Amino acid sequence: MNSLIVFVTILGCVLAQRGAYRQPQPGQPIAILRQSQDVNFDGSYQWSYETENGIAAQEQGVLKNANSPEPAEEAQGSFSYTAPDGTPISVQYVANENGFQPQGAHLPVPPPIPPQIQRALEWIAAHPESEQQRGGGGFRRQ
Repeated sequence: MNSLIVFVTILGCVLAQRGAYRQPQPGQPIAILRQSQDVNFDGSYQWSYETENGIAAQEQGVLKNANSPEPAEEAQGSFSYTAPDGTPISVQYVANENGFQPQGAHLPVPPPIPPQIQRALEWIAAHPESEQQRGGGGFRRQ
């Protein structure tokens, strides 16, 4: 009976490891299954790749306001991989003049602002202080 329990336990461990993420050994080559890239004369581009260990990424970008004094590149894309603990990670993002804006189920989300604090912030925004109310903002000569 004891040997059956040991055998079932070992078998369970072996089967559990078969589907688990295995980190590649240093120096071990990882094959690229597919890869593409395209850069256009108008500043737009796209690239993508997928590797045999489950990493995939893609991005498209475009030059906004090309003929203005302040042109800006806007990119949107995604990447995915399996974390060492076996968790699938997937991130979608936009990057533009407002910064890098990632979204993913694994990313932390701040708690909601309590209603009392939200009302106070709205009141402060609606009633800005003047220089005189703040004390003038500097030194005065007498």
